[in-house]
Amino acid sequence: MQDRIVGAYKMSIWIDPDATDDQTAGGKCWITVQPAARGAAVPDGTRVQVSIAPLDRAGAERTAHAERLNADVQRQFAALVMDHEGRYRVHVKIDGPLGTADVESQADATYDLRPRPILTLVFVAPFLLVGFVWGKLLITRTMTARGRGGR
Repeated sequence: MQDRIVGAYKMSIWIDPDATDDQTAGGKCWITVQPAARGAAVPDGTRVQVSIAPLDRAGAERTAHAERLNADVQRQFAALVMDHEGRYRVHVKIDGPLGTADVESQADATYDLRPRPILTLVFVAPFLLVGFVWGKLLITRTMTARGRGGR
């Protein structure tokens, strides 16, 4: 959801909905909060709370209080556990001196498909090895050609 005005706030929600099996908080939410009125500032006491609940099956709602990024009240971050692939309801609540605001959105959680760093090394190693052997062969040929030409 991007640049939606809700109550006294203009907000954007960016979600990286990674499901995990090991109960780590892979569902990452970045929330940008601005006042709806131009020229105003977001008061320091503004708090953001993010809740998710599965829509495709029964499951408990999970809630996290967002933390400020670089001490900036306008940029906040929360991470939640998404324990299976599927559709989730995302509820963001803002509470502060400008009032409260609630917004609902949805996200489709999937498992992170990037390989682990060690697997990246395993996949890249054959190419590095071939490059090394090819480079050594070129250097050997160049040195041999120079040795023959000088005689």
